[in-house]
Amino acid sequence: MLSELSARFWQERLWFPEGLGWADLEDRDGRVYAKASDLWAALPIAILFLIVRQLFERMVATPLASLLGVKETVRLRVPHNPTLESYYCKVSKNPTQLSLASLCKQTGCSERQAQRWFRRRRNQDRPSLLKKFREASWRFTFYLLAFIAGLAALIDKPWLYDVQEMWRGFPVLTLLPSQYWYYMIELGFYASLLFSVASDVKRKDFKEQIVHHVATILLISFSWCVNYIRAGTLIMLVHDSSDYLLESAKMFNYAGWRNACNYIFIVFAGVFIVTRLAIFPFRIIYCTWVYPVTLYEPFFGYYFFNGLLMVLQCLHIFWAVLIIRIAVRFLTNNEKVDDERSDKDETDESDEEEEDDVPNVPKANGPLQNGHAVYNNNHSKAE
Repeated sequence: MLSELSARFWQERLWFPEGLGWADLEDRDGRVYAKASDLWAALPIAILFLIVRQLFERMVATPLASLLGVKETVRLRVPHNPTLESYYCKVSKNPTQLSLASLCKQTGCSERQAQRWFRRRRNQDRPSLLKKFREASWRFTFYLLAFIAGLAALIDKPWLYDVQEMWRGFPVLTLLPSQYWYYMIELGFYASLLFSVASDVKRKDFKEQIVHHVATILLISFSWCVNYIRAGTLIMLVHDSSDYLLESAKMFNYAGWRNACNYIFIVFAGVFIVTRLAIFPFRIIYCTWVYPVTLYEPFFGYYFFNGLLMVLQCLHIFWAVLIIRIAVRFLTNNEKVDDERSDKDETDESDEEEEDDVPNVPKANGPLQNGHAVYNNNHSKAE
């Protein structure tokens, strides 16, 4: 059953132009070609990345955060309240007004106390500045090194300057050692991001990030299997060229270095727009979508590959809108550059009156007013 499905999936007519097939990619005469089995090497590389990341964040990122002055906000922990905790975990983190009134009756606390409890409880679940900084510094380090390595691997290749060269001789394109390691390291890194997604900082574009990681892994894997390697190396280089700038801007933002963050972000915005909204669609996608049909008839692999590229391009447009919005706000109003995708800590409302924290259980032995316990409000502020 599995062998039959595999045979159908890997049919030559699906993945190659007419007249070409897997036999053309067999090693011979000292020439080595990419093979699907090579992709298994990315799995131990991904695990190694996860281990190196833990060491990096503890031994490099944490001291760097201290050096740059990353300051943690002190968050008050909420008192234990089984009723509110159960609602928070099982129903909603943001109760409606009707639900809030019901919870107040069950716990014997005022509406404002319950609201404060939920605000502080949500803050407890938000990642700390140090966690965000360590994650950003890890990604900055990888993207910068990957961009430098990719540029070094492609600097003397003709398809870096003339994208039509990526199809010259296709699919019989010899695999170079630099291409092998570039592919395996990039694939291992994105696989490690997918493995660690549950523990990483979750932002508002979480779903789009998942789609991006999956599309990237599929794109890298597919381009490897059918020897679209030259196109794949250009695509990875274009993406790495701006990512390290974004991560460095995040690092300075978390450290409170406002001017450095703002100006690096503006540079990032410019590089992102040029590479993702100009070079990627009008040079690379054009050369993978339009030019190949002048050489051979379209086939399923042609549509599949370009379909993945279009998914990435849609994500580029989505992120470009967010980036341009932030950049315009900074340039016109001189506002602080901030990541719109990140949740921000909620502050307690402390007007002229402060109330006690939510009690663990209602106080039934104190004075009553309208059937509810009366709490002593004459204490010093704890917020």
